Amino acid sequence: MQALLGSLGRLARQPLATLLTILVIAIAIALPAALYLVVANMRGVTAGLDDTVQLSAYLAISTTDAEAKRISAAIASKPGVSGTELVSPDEGLAEFRKLSGIGDALKALPGNPLPWLVKVRPAPPKDTAAAVESLAAEIRKMEGVDLVEADTAWVRRLHAIEDAMQQLVLLVAAVLAAGVLGVVGNTIRLEINGRRAEIEVTKLVGGSNAFVRRPFLYSGLWQGLAGGLLALAFIAGGLYALEPFVARLAAAYGSNFALEGLSSREWPVVVGGGALLGFIGAWLAAGYHLRRIEPRA
Repeated sequence: MQALLGSLGRLARQPLATLLTILVIAIAIALPAALYLVVANMRGVTAGLDDTVQLSAYLAISTTDAEAKRISAAIASKPGVSGTELVSPDEGLAEFRKLSGIGDALKALPGNPLPWLVKVRPAPPKDTAAAVESLAAEIRKMEGVDLVEADTAWVRRLHAIEDAMQQLVLLVAAVLAAGVLGVVGNTIRLEINGRRAEIEVTKLVGGSNAFVRRPFLYSGLWQGLAGGLLALAFIAGGLYALEPFVARLAAAYGSNFALEGLSSREWPVVVGGGALLGFIGAWLAAGYHLRRIEPRA
């Protein structure tokens, strides 16, 4: 306990150097944590996108009403299909005329060029991008089906971007963790050099390396712990600053999306990770430099 409180007192006697070290640790921890929150919020936004994927099966132009109903019923009976909607050529042309903005030009057409359309809604758990592609391949083989479109490419690309960003978070976290070890290690090295004479005297009277090393380990622990707490403050401040802009953007799209911060299970990981990095950095530096200090006779 004496060594624990003594190390805290030595840090307090060097406020500027201690503050700069803690600031660097906090930034190194906050950056990967912020990237993690970006990925987590992206996954929250895109969580239901797989459910919006549907198939569009276009039938041959020569398909009759009875044949179209038969094909639609056959598709609806397939495993993994929750339902179908049959759209006639006249209904399709009316919708296209309404949405395209070129309704007057369509009046010049000699006839209706649109085929029968069957909209297919995949059923969970067959509504993922891969399962929809498999279902589309089955429908393409059916007699009377001319074309099947499954707009799943954009969903796969979006998930691929999320996976790539998740790997980027791990890479950035590893690089910055190494940076934290270096910063704490350099700070401990300077402290050891400043107390070299004291260390030599302690060893001369029988102090072990473990006894001499203990205050430096506590020093690294305090700095890492303070860096983790400050990183939490940075993240909370960033979320608070971004919240109005995100809310305005979500409202423009008619969404009630809100930024999610670190959960009660995640913030101890940030603080504990900072403390652990500080302890490990101090352990490595103290173990290396103290072995090189031997008392002079």
